Amino acid sequence: MPDHRLAVIKDQSNAKAQCSSSDIARELSDRLQGEVRFSTHDRLLYATDASLYQAMPIGVVVPASIDDAGEAIRYAAEKKLPLLPRGGGTSLAGQAVNAALVIDFSTNCHAILNIDAARREAQVEPGVVLDHFNRALAPHGLMFGPDVATSTHANLGGMIGNNSAGAHSILYGRTVEHVLGLDVMLADGTRLTLEEGASERDERIATLTTQVVEVVMSLETMIDQRFPKTLRRVNGYNLDLMLEQIRRSTP
Repeated sequence: MPDHRLAVIKDQSNAKAQCSSSDIARELSDRLQGEVRFSTHDRLLYATDASLYQAMPIGVVVPASIDDAGEAIRYAAEKKLPLLPRGGGTSLAGQAVNAALVIDFSTNCHAILNIDAARREAQVEPGVVLDHFNRALAPHGLMFGPDVATSTHANLGGMIGNNSAGAHSILYGRTVEHVLGLDVMLADGTRLTLEEGASERDERIATLTTQVVEVVMSLETMIDQRFPKTLRRVNGYNLDLMLEQIRRSTP
């Protein structure tokens, strides 16, 4: 049978788009310390992940650091370019492919910043591979519970985005149960730290939180009636978990 995964990848680029891509590549190269990859070969390498989906990206940025990634995000905001952060490319539902500017965090943004064994906490960059993280935790008698089959190259950032679980998720829980806070970048490159109590200290986080609550509560009845009662799924935002958190925090 033909392998449809290896079918021709549709690249909608025309001469004008190709010229625009050259401009984007040049401007990014001037602003970033990391690599800017816009060749057809490089784009093809990032057009697939572990799923059956294929989509040719606009181009690929391999940031030299987290700050470098922020600069790429700010550039994309200025040019109104779609963005796609990417780790090990192990996603099974096409989460790591799109017609967007891909930011590959796996190459340089993989530091384990801190391990506090006494508090059973750690700080890592998004490109940390799960097996590498667990090897660093092992001398402390600790491990990161979600044990995905692709642990040799799955990145922690991607696991957070996918709410990864693994074969022992009933025992150890999903990734969402192991995240205490996130240092995030918004679409305009603004950095925020999302953690318990953050909305009380930061007006912008408070505004974002209010907006999320308004969306979730407007769908409260539908979420209760129609969201699947499964432990883990990859079908969009976990609105049911958000609703549960809202109810717990409401007097």
